[in-house]
Amino acid sequence: MEIESSLKWLLAVTMVLYLIVMYVIGVIAQRKVHNAEDFLVAGRKLPLSFAWMTLLATWFGAGTMLTAADEVRSEGLTRGALDPFGAGFCLLIAGLFVAGPMWRMQLLTVPDFFRRKFGSSAELISSLILVPSYFGWIAAQFTALAEVLQLFFGIPLFWGILIVAIVGTGYTLMGGMWSVTLTDAVQISLVLLGLLVLGGVVLFELGSGNMLVGITRVREETDPGMWTIIPTDSFPSLVGWIGVFAIGALGNLPGQDLMQRVFAANSERTAKWACLVAGVLYLLFGAIPLLLALAGNILFPEDMETKILPALAHAFLHPVVAVIFLVALLSAILSTIDSAILSPASVMAQNIFPRFGWSDTLRSNRIAILMVAICSLVLSYAGESAYALLEEAYLLTMVGLFVPLIVGLYTRPCSPTAAIVSMLVGTCIWAVHFALGWETFLPVGGFMQAMELPISLTATAAAAIAYFCIQWPWQTQFGPAPAEAEEELPATDLADERG
Repeated sequence: MEIESSLKWLLAVTMVLYLIVMYVIGVIAQRKVHNAEDFLVAGRKLPLSFAWMTLLATWFGAGTMLTAADEVRSEGLTRGALDPFGAGFCLLIAGLFVAGPMWRMQLLTVPDFFRRKFGSSAELISSLILVPSYFGWIAAQFTALAEVLQLFFGIPLFWGILIVAIVGTGYTLMGGMWSVTLTDAVQISLVLLGLLVLGGVVLFELGSGNMLVGITRVREETDPGMWTIIPTDSFPSLVGWIGVFAIGALGNLPGQDLMQRVFAANSERTAKWACLVAGVLYLLFGAIPLLLALAGNILFPEDMETKILPALAHAFLHPVVAVIFLVALLSAILSTIDSAILSPASVMAQNIFPRFGWSDTLRSNRIAILMVAICSLVLSYAGESAYALLEEAYLLTMVGLFVPLIVGLYTRPCSPTAAIVSMLVGTCIWAVHFALGWETFLPVGGFMQAMELPISLTATAAAAIAYFCIQWPWQTQFGPAPAEAEEELPATDLADERG
């Protein structure tokens, strides 16, 4: 796709001005940061308006705007299982079942929950699972935005990834959660507006001046098989889809990026409703790139290599409007990058560094941000596809942390050992299959190979079995007991204690 010189200059100038504005917001956010609670959870002061916006902006990134759209364009709506369908339902599930009890505990990080429920060893293991699970997600964002820079400016991928990493890390360092939240509010507004404009224009063009005709053309001229969301043609296909959907819907429930925004809400009600509002909007607006992807097959049937949303913007939007949309695309990815970097960095600073005697929390948080960015940068150069990196990122937290999170929330744990073994069993099963390149459970012949069971479901089931096999005998012998005395305190007492 050839880009006119005038458009390149207009886009370059607009992007520079946009980034300057984002850095100014970061500087303003710094004034709100006085301690680790301000840096990590915005002082627990986010109203509903900011809370749902930062939640939506955190996940509405390269996965939805670029990766999922291109996957759906080539293989149909079944490829939306992970994103946006799985991710959208994750937010709804969080709002209904997880956000309330987690907010009441007045935590800073997810490993704080595991320490409270299962002890310090569980805190450390959960931290070691959580932190690397974000590297692939961040690397996918680096790579996706670098590909856009390569497409429009001819910047080599190597340097594009480096530029994106530096820019995204820069304003995250300034104000922490305040910086992320304020920039997210601006960014997600641009994203949603840009999607509505692009969707309307493309359907208008496709329908020769009538959007309803455009939608009808997409429906009638698209292969019926491409409209299938849940494949039911065979058992392995169905189970495989459920496995991918579960990664998106359940895998990020223990994620620090989601829970950090829950903890930052100014009330339990805000935490719940922020998740629900963000989940509904995620599914609604996430459907637009998928519809545009199918429209792209009609408009550009021969060109399957170019990223479809930027190609549509360049082809059908006025140059000025196209620039605005591309800046919105930049916003979507940068809003995910800053949130994704801050989340594992928070865990490192609060749950790992103190074990080595590092007590300067604000400084250690900023050092952790740099370490996470560097590790993700290295992984982005490894050459994995963005979709694969996204799947692995969600999968690790699902198989390692989902089971102990849910049983810790809805039962009274009595055995720290049960949680630790559950984490290790799920993670080790995943690690063995990942190292051997196996995409399904035990594909070595016989019944298991014929079933094609996904790792996401089998490893999580094994983690659950491991937990209850230890929990029940322990409960029979010793009875339920909290892991730490702190668990006996109600959330209000804990908040007073910290205040």
